[in-house]
Amino acid sequence: QLQVVESGGGLVQPGGSLRLSCKASTSLDNYAIGWFRQAPGKEREGVSCIVSRDESTYYVDSVKGRFTITRDNAGDMVYLQMTNLKPEDTGLYFCAANPYRLCVLSDADVFDFWGQGTQVTVSS
Repeated sequence: QLQVVESGGGLVQPGGSLRLSCKASTSLDNYAIGWFRQAPGKEREGVSCIVSRDESTYYVDSVKGRFTITRDNAGDMVYLQMTNLKPEDTGLYFCAANPYRLCVLSDADVFDFWGQGTQVTVSS
């Protein structure tokens, strides 16, 4: 059973940057890995995703040009570099994975394995 653990959240001022990390219990070579977020009172939203096999990447429109998803060569880490953060980026950020190598940001049910989340707060 794959396990993933997020880290790197925190409090940052608008315009600032954070890098989130997702560490897996095994290699992610055959998975799609996504980042989702949930703000209080709102539905969970897909933010970004990477397919390990070909490293294709996907982003929700609101973060394009500001967020970058990458994975390390060792195969068990995925990162989300977030720049020019805005208050509306505030939320609990989750790392999720599926073995189908499908990046479907609009459907969280595609992802079988989830972490506990790391809080990102953007506020002055």
